[in-house]
Amino acid sequence: MTAPTTPPGNTAPLESTAPPGNSAPPEGTAPPDRPTPDRRTAGWTRSPWATLVAIAFGVMMVALDGTIVAVANPAIGAALGASLAELQWVTHGYLLGLAVFLITAGKLADRFGHRRVYLVGVVGFVASSVAIALSSGVIMLVAFRIAQGVFGALLLPSAMGLLRSVFPPSRLGRAFGVFGSIIGASTAAGPIIGGLLVGSLGWEAVFYINVPVGAVAVGLGLWLLAANRPTDPGSRMDLPGIVLVSAAVFALVWALVEAPVVGWGAPITLASLGAFLVLGTAFVLWERRPEQPLLPLSLFADRSVSIGVVLMVAMAVSLMGSLFFVAFYLQGVRGMTPAQTGLQLIAMTATMGIVSPLAGRLLDRVGAKAPTTAGLLSSAVGMFLLSGLDTDTGALYMSVAFLLLGAGLSLVMTGATAAIIGNAPMRLAGVASALQQAAMQLGGSLGTAVLGAVMSGAIAVTLPGHLAGAGQAAPSAADLAAANSTVSQGGAVIPEGATAEVADAVTRASNLAFLDGLQLAFLIAAGLLVAGAILSLFMRAGRMEDGQDAPAVHV
Repeated sequence: MTAPTTPPGNTAPLESTAPPGNSAPPEGTAPPDRPTPDRRTAGWTRSPWATLVAIAFGVMMVALDGTIVAVANPAIGAALGASLAELQWVTHGYLLGLAVFLITAGKLADRFGHRRVYLVGVVGFVASSVAIALSSGVIMLVAFRIAQGVFGALLLPSAMGLLRSVFPPSRLGRAFGVFGSIIGASTAAGPIIGGLLVGSLGWEAVFYINVPVGAVAVGLGLWLLAANRPTDPGSRMDLPGIVLVSAAVFALVWALVEAPVVGWGAPITLASLGAFLVLGTAFVLWERRPEQPLLPLSLFADRSVSIGVVLMVAMAVSLMGSLFFVAFYLQGVRGMTPAQTGLQLIAMTATMGIVSPLAGRLLDRVGAKAPTTAGLLSSAVGMFLLSGLDTDTGALYMSVAFLLLGAGLSLVMTGATAAIIGNAPMRLAGVASALQQAAMQLGGSLGTAVLGAVMSGAIAVTLPGHLAGAGQAAPSAADLAAANSTVSQGGAVIPEGATAEVADAVTRASNLAFLDGLQLAFLIAAGLLVAGAILSLFMRAGRMEDGQDAPAVHV
């Protein structure tokens, strides 16, 4: 057998995608991270499902930490004497570390092996979690949260790359379905689990919980994951590309974090967005060079990959935006406790956990196009129903909306993931996985920032009228600006010394203004999902077959 030659134009040779246990890959290609019939992987561990079991705990740990801290922030603030702005960075620091390092982490996984990078990520994530719990001040805590995000960025793309390596194309859908179920359910369950841990053991428990989970992840990884084999071992690290993409993503995330606080027209916001545009343009221009780019732009020549990235952003906007603002509605407007809020949201979280694996099996049968389109339409209907929430909306109505939203988002998450990673060459599995995760993380930030801006603008317009209708004096511009943040979170600014009657009137007016903003924001999100459904019609139809590989990518 002669070694395959590289076609003109630096086109990479196609890698074998035969199922585990079949013949070895062609000579001249990098062997993927898949089990080999040695003593360490004997028995059932040769199954690709063993890899999924091995990475499940690590993935769950990272997804959970994205939202579990929200309910711990008040306790952290009280224990460490942190201000509101400092507490916001407990969440934002994690997001920055995660989002900024994802693309680089994906390249590292391809270059040095997905198994090795995954295990480094798990160990580092656990170590930084312990350091956070032991922090004596908020600055130290935020620094370790950033480190935790960086290690999470190492973990996620390499975990997805491991799945891409061991599952044949005909079964990739169900693997991504289970993977999406773990991420979606863990993300949604974070506030519930966090509330239980903080209430019984203190805020440190939300970080110490990663120790036993991480120990299981490391143990299973050492036992079940095949020997480390880089998929792109001959590539060089594109240092200018790493610097440019990291700085560009940092500037974008910084703008999204700061804009809700200082305003979209504030100098810091505009400067950050301007820096993102300049650095992002410079990155694209640099990556057009032929010498082994960090993110080969020819990946986007496959329309399914490009559309999948856009749909992943739309999915994350809807998922994170709905969870973020519905929690304010349930607790602020409806007066529910955190536990009651979790029970109301269980229709959505449970549906995502159940539907995602089923969605994966469906993708393996019919391809990603039809299920993704159906999921976007279902999500749009669910979001449209949520745009009709009122001060006395019934539990059944909300449950139906959450069921439609959860089922639809599960289909979209699985379909978009399969479109991005399943259509990328095997040797770029880590980079493609990082691209998928970056789209999801940035989409979540967009969901809270942009929908939050819509809500804030609507409240500023409608609150004076609602107060006047309740017989209260219209607030001054300064008072309105001060009240906007509280009202946007489902609260009300009650005048000092107000009677019970005045307090009720102000609360009612504030709730109505909040609902005006919520309804408009959710209508926009529903429209975004409908637009995504139209775009999904241009995805490539059909299911992937064994022996079929993604198109070659020019580097």
